[in-house]
Amino acid sequence: MGSLTTPQALPKRSRRQWPGRILYGSSAIAIGAVLGLAISFRNLPDVRLLRRYVPSQTTYIYDINGELIASLHDEANRETVPLDRISPKLQQSVLAIEDSGFYNHLGIDPVGIGRALLANFSSGGVVEGGSTLTMQLVKNLFLTPDRNIGRKLTEAVLALRLEQVISKDRILELYLNQVYWGRNLYGVEMASRSYFNKSAADLDWAEASFLAALIAAPEYYTPFDERDRLDPQRLERAKERQRLVLQRLVAIGQISPAAATTAANQTLQFGEITSFRPSQSPYVSDAVIQELAQQFGRSAVVQGGLRVQTTIDLRMQRLAEQVVQENYQRNRQRGLRAEQMALVAIDPRTHFIKAMVGGVDYRTSQYNRVTQARRQPGSAFKPFVFYAALATGKYTPSSSIADTPITYQLGAETYSPQNYDRSFAGNMSLTSALAQSRNIPAVRLGQTVGLDRVIEICRRIGISSPMQPVVSLPLGAIGVTPLELTNAYATLASGGWYAPPTLILQVRDSQGRRLLDNTPRPQPELQSKAVAQLNQMMQAVVTSGTGRSAQLNRPVAGKTGTTSDERDIWFVGYTPELVASVWLGNDDNSKIGGGATGGEIAAPIWRQFMQKALENQPVSPFPKP
Repeated sequence: MGSLTTPQALPKRSRRQWPGRILYGSSAIAIGAVLGLAISFRNLPDVRLLRRYVPSQTTYIYDINGELIASLHDEANRETVPLDRISPKLQQSVLAIEDSGFYNHLGIDPVGIGRALLANFSSGGVVEGGSTLTMQLVKNLFLTPDRNIGRKLTEAVLALRLEQVISKDRILELYLNQVYWGRNLYGVEMASRSYFNKSAADLDWAEASFLAALIAAPEYYTPFDERDRLDPQRLERAKERQRLVLQRLVAIGQISPAAATTAANQTLQFGEITSFRPSQSPYVSDAVIQELAQQFGRSAVVQGGLRVQTTIDLRMQRLAEQVVQENYQRNRQRGLRAEQMALVAIDPRTHFIKAMVGGVDYRTSQYNRVTQARRQPGSAFKPFVFYAALATGKYTPSSSIADTPITYQLGAETYSPQNYDRSFAGNMSLTSALAQSRNIPAVRLGQTVGLDRVIEICRRIGISSPMQPVVSLPLGAIGVTPLELTNAYATLASGGWYAPPTLILQVRDSQGRRLLDNTPRPQPELQSKAVAQLNQMMQAVVTSGTGRSAQLNRPVAGKTGTTSDERDIWFVGYTPELVASVWLGNDDNSKIGGGATGGEIAAPIWRQFMQKALENQPVSPFPKP
């Protein structure tokens, strides 16, 4: 007992205290240096900006029923959450391993800085950080990753300033939403959902301590390999770091040794890394991104954390993709030289796009033929000419039109339209002429009602592609996109009501505030009586004309389209509930050949899609004229 207090023992105890005295002396010097620099560092970033700072977040695209189609993000795949939606167990685990004195310091830890300065001075370089959580936050947000004394002092100055203007809880919230957790996952919510398939609010001690273990070196400690597969060696490395976190929690009195042992031995149920998950329907997500970028700018799309509800019905979308794939393979087996196909479906009551397939294989071609390819519609353009005639009030579906030879003088040249089969049928009704897709009656009608009038009608219902009043215009001598043509038919299906087609129903920000609302606002653009008459005539196309292969167990109207040079074949048809178009052709505009027609090839594909798309929907008739 006495020997512990003898004078001889004092020098030994004094010598043992030298490292501590050096440490605290270094701390005092560090604090003094930082306080002095805080006065002179006048050109540093303004930390007050963090009062309203919102980290970049992942944008989510959903179908009309709330099913996820795609997530979009720049480098940071992140979803932010408030501190009260982050498990206290995770908060304590992170603080235990990263900054156990967080709630007691003013942004810098004197003992930690002193220890780091002493270690760095002894080694002649930067070997220890000594950073507080606040210092880590300002480094991530404001500074470069350089490791040097000057950068460290700048961190300290900014940390001191930050703690003067933002609460501790807000700093912790920003940190947990900002920090990187490996595998392109930023922020604790995205990490929790990917690693454990649960919200950050629901993490237990084992999961919380495991995530906290990753922060020091996320790509080193993540248990997933480059292919996002669980790797046993990586997992053991992460578990070793997790045990260190649990030891720190025990040391600072946050959990008992028994609880730490239980957490360390708990078998973790890992989720699935979703950072690099491809879109379920890439043609759709690309088109949505394009529409969003026009509204909000590209950076807002990939960084703004938007919540986008589209008009797409994923059930219908998957069906459309399946139909395109099956028929592409079937057509190849039968020797049909049509290397591409497009299908788009629109609800005529809202003009919402319900399904969109822009090609046979997105992996080999991202070109969206629904929205970007202008192709000749052939006879699928004729309904607009017939509508123009009916709208004059001088024609009815039973009015007679001549299907006889005719020649037009075009300057020094002449033009003599021909029917597809090169025959002539004499006088016939407008209904028969449209149902049998006779070319000469369509050209005659175009000349009678005026091609400028036809173009005007097309403009009113959304066909914006270039059109010239040439004699052959009624035969589809223009280029239109499938989306333009299908939405124009949607105006016919709705009784003459037009609205621009859209993929997006509404957009909200990450806080739930509505940024865009595309509630349907159709306007009457066509005469209802003339539209009803035309719908009656176009039903005859399916019941007894060129579109018989499109028949369903419900009223159907539509029109085939086949260009005379066999480069484009179409069927565009509708019921009162849904409009869809099918196009087949080649990107190099080469001939399909083989006598392929819209009625023979495109109409059965349309029927296959519509039959399943309208399953369990009640049958509705078209309004009678």
